[in-house]
Amino acid sequence: MNIYLPLISRKIITVLFVGVFFNSFSQNEIITGTITDKTGTPVPGVNILEDSDSYNGAVTDFDGNFIIKSSPNATLIISYVGFITQEIKLNGQTNLEIVLEEDLFGLEEVTVVAYGEQKKESVIAAVTSVDPTELRIPTSNLTTSLAGRVAGLISYQRSGEPGRDNAEFFIRGVSTFGYARSPLILIDGIETTSTDLARLQPDDIASFSIMKDATATALYGARGANGVIMVTTKEGKQGKVKLNVRYEKAYTTATKKVSIADPITYMLLHNEALATRNPLGGRIYSLEKILISQDPNRNQMAYPTVNWFDELLEDYTLNSRFNFNVSGGGKIARYYLAATVNTDNGNLKIEPQNNFNNNINFNRISLRSNVNINLTPTTEVAVRFNGNFDDYNGPLNGGEEIYRQAMQTNPVLYPKYYEPDANYINTTHILFGNYGQFGDYLNPYANMVRGYKDESYNNVLATVEIKQNLDFITKGLKARGLINTSRYSFYNLERKYNPFYYTLANYDFQSDVYSLIALNPNQGTEYLEYNEGAKVISNSVYFEGSLNYNRIIKEKHNVSGMLVGIIRELKYANNGNLQTSLPYRNLGLSGRFTYALDSKYFAEFNFGLNGSERFARSERFGFFPSFGFGWYMSNEDFMDKYEDIITKLKFKGTYGLVGNDQIGSASDRFFYISQVNLNDGSMGSMFGQEFSNWINGVSIDRYANDQITWEKARMMNLGFELGLFGMVDIQADYFTEYRSNILMDRAQTPSTLGLQAPIRANVGEASSKGLEFTIDYKQDFRNDLFISARANFSYATSKFEVYDELDYVSAGLPWRSRIGLNLSQPFGYIAERLFIDEADIANSPLQTFGEYMPGDIKYKDINGDGIIDINDEVPIGYPTTPEIIYGFGVSSSYQNFDLSFFFQGSARSSFFIDAYRTSPFIDTSGSAIGNNALLTAWSNDYWSENDRNLYAAWPRLSDQVVDNNNRNSTWWLRDGGFLRLKSFEIGYSIDPEKIEKFKAESLRVYISGTNLLTFSKFKIWDVEMGGNGLGYPIQRGVNLGLNMNF
Repeated sequence: MNIYLPLISRKIITVLFVGVFFNSFSQNEIITGTITDKTGTPVPGVNILEDSDSYNGAVTDFDGNFIIKSSPNATLIISYVGFITQEIKLNGQTNLEIVLEEDLFGLEEVTVVAYGEQKKESVIAAVTSVDPTELRIPTSNLTTSLAGRVAGLISYQRSGEPGRDNAEFFIRGVSTFGYARSPLILIDGIETTSTDLARLQPDDIASFSIMKDATATALYGARGANGVIMVTTKEGKQGKVKLNVRYEKAYTTATKKVSIADPITYMLLHNEALATRNPLGGRIYSLEKILISQDPNRNQMAYPTVNWFDELLEDYTLNSRFNFNVSGGGKIARYYLAATVNTDNGNLKIEPQNNFNNNINFNRISLRSNVNINLTPTTEVAVRFNGNFDDYNGPLNGGEEIYRQAMQTNPVLYPKYYEPDANYINTTHILFGNYGQFGDYLNPYANMVRGYKDESYNNVLATVEIKQNLDFITKGLKARGLINTSRYSFYNLERKYNPFYYTLANYDFQSDVYSLIALNPNQGTEYLEYNEGAKVISNSVYFEGSLNYNRIIKEKHNVSGMLVGIIRELKYANNGNLQTSLPYRNLGLSGRFTYALDSKYFAEFNFGLNGSERFARSERFGFFPSFGFGWYMSNEDFMDKYEDIITKLKFKGTYGLVGNDQIGSASDRFFYISQVNLNDGSMGSMFGQEFSNWINGVSIDRYANDQITWEKARMMNLGFELGLFGMVDIQADYFTEYRSNILMDRAQTPSTLGLQAPIRANVGEASSKGLEFTIDYKQDFRNDLFISARANFSYATSKFEVYDELDYVSAGLPWRSRIGLNLSQPFGYIAERLFIDEADIANSPLQTFGEYMPGDIKYKDINGDGIIDINDEVPIGYPTTPEIIYGFGVSSSYQNFDLSFFFQGSARSSFFIDAYRTSPFIDTSGSAIGNNALLTAWSNDYWSENDRNLYAAWPRLSDQVVDNNNRNSTWWLRDGGFLRLKSFEIGYSIDPEKIEKFKAESLRVYISGTNLLTFSKFKIWDVEMGGNGLGYPIQRGVNLGLNMNF
């Protein structure tokens, strides 16, 4: 009997195994269903999974239908972006009718946080997520779409030149006076630059989050000291292949053109400028020249009247943008592939005689590949490649310099070029106009068309990420590893010729014949020369590993923990000296621990342990903790009776310490090591019997200081989230920050010490505070009408708490102290009015800024010593960085039509008009002789002998620099506030039945615009450009687009 027992056992086990095997298949049944929204419209692309860990899934087709083979007692998970995720227990059902409920405020969504995701209701840190579709405006630069759309983000744009038009942005304002003020930018977890963010396409973005407080940024340690912008790109989803194509054609022009006086007015006032300062100086332009120049039939070569802006610039330009992406996959592998080609052109004119294009042509190509592979049921690998390739072709000194030179050039001395006379009829080169004996006057047209600059920017990133489910060790445990390498290169070069300059030798008015004379016959060239420019090559390697635990215990206690370690190395090929040529390295260990009780009470603790190469061994590592608490009051039982009114009410608060090692300057590497130049020619000396030998000397650029340490910030955030009637969502936060250990140069270092470099120490302190809120309204009406509205408001201000400066209070000059003032507070003189006459000057305090006359600016003597000097400078106006940024807009759709608009606003900022750059008639070009153009704003309102307006916009005219008037003062201070229609879009979606024959699922055509209207007190140029108003203007765009999905 014992002999047969093993054999019988094996047979029984085999039978049981076979029975179980076939029974498992026999239990699977075909489940069919249809998924619609609440209006009955089928929803394609909905994901259906048998359970969260299974490969078994399906996707609805165009008619909302799906088929899945599943156990009759399984639970199906139904998920789709913008709708609440549902879990449906089959209980033997084989045919389902599922209606999706729209998730108007993302209550079921997850929020991207540091190194992971959290359910939105459990997030207590100050994290704001942005719908990527809201970032799609008619521009190729993503950074220009951020202003006013994100609470807590202070953003503004100073230039509209293609390739040079990045917006500046700060999270919750500027809270340090170190060199690094911008936030950390992460794309798919990899540190990148604002340029890479600018190149990103909204169609490729899955989530866009702004992290603002210590709890949100603690895991990034020192890198996140100024906040974090985190972007994740799209990944493929299981299902059939999906193709999205978008093409746009854009018309762009300047939002506002600088208006200059006509050439006749220019000559008259230029003569007046000379005579009013020097009555015996004569005339610059004869009355004959002024009279003849008004004749439209005159010879314009002999009597030129040139509007250089018109000669150099077109009124508009055309740009194009093309993006396509394809995604799909099966149970094992999923993919998302995307390509973008954008072309932005400048509005510079092209010289037809040249065989090259000197206009700005900026081409951007972006390629992206995201592939996710399930190696096993518990192991997933993600492989991501991204390449950004920019090619810039443009004028030698950039488009902004062309605008500046148009302002710096005399309009009546010479034309842009002469038509050949009899002597030069066979000349093959352009006869550029000029003046003087050697052709040393400024001709911006010649400078624009004489050559071009060729720039290339390439950045390639490759990332491999591995995710491992460790449930076999303990349920809820996961591990992740990531390695990334980035390769960056940049170069520029110039191809140019030297212009031949000519001037008028004589002109016979009777015969209307002129003759020319060459001014530089031996310097001009008819061939292109080649000059190499800067070359930058860098590469970085980044490692990241994390262990994450998330567990729900007894359906009431949610416990999670995470540990993250990072190592990063960055190397440059040609950085200039030994110290900067060494690899840049940092490492860190961070952690997050959270606890939630019954989805009502939340607690979170984070820390960052960071190491920096910049500090001595004793200061190298910094520990920066943070914690936060939240109360989801609306989940309390006593709130059930208000659930129809108050759909969400959450209170939250965080406090933490953040470190920053980006102090001093970017070139500072190791503060504990001296920077010594042992071969400094400027410090050398002669020696020997005949002093014929020269030996270079030694200089010190930086003294060693092993006491320099981390800049630290203590951050606090208090906020609430309120949902009303299921239609309104309000989020508000109040925040404070106190920075200490800010690195500064010591102000009072006696010269008798004989030091060659400044002494620095962590002595500065600053604070900031602010308020921000967002209000969302969304409602889906039964008559196919959907309306959503949003308003954002951000207020952030700062002040110096400790600043190493002279003791101005004891010196009786308390107004010169920066302590208590905003970090970007401008200083200047109080301008009372213009001087009335010589008696007024004689009875006023002495102004120490050179000669001045009646009609020049009179300043207030603040300290009452009878002298106007630097001790009379006081803080004036608002900060130069806006303290308030706000925005509001509406999106709506009705049947096949959709319409949206968004207004952006800025307030509480000031800027100075550059009195030197806008002074008429003077020479500000530097490299050549010029005479500034005359702004219409000045020609219409200036002080003159005949109109002694003491409050005229421009003081007494002059053809020379008047230092007295070129001081930062209230005379030139302007309010930088504005409100503008940032974007407007109207679209129409073609009925699906009409495009079905093209195998297309949807087709939408739309027209959109950006920067269409601006409301501001300032009228001379686009106010957002601030003091850079004479540069390349911000652009207004009108865009026609087509979007198709297959």
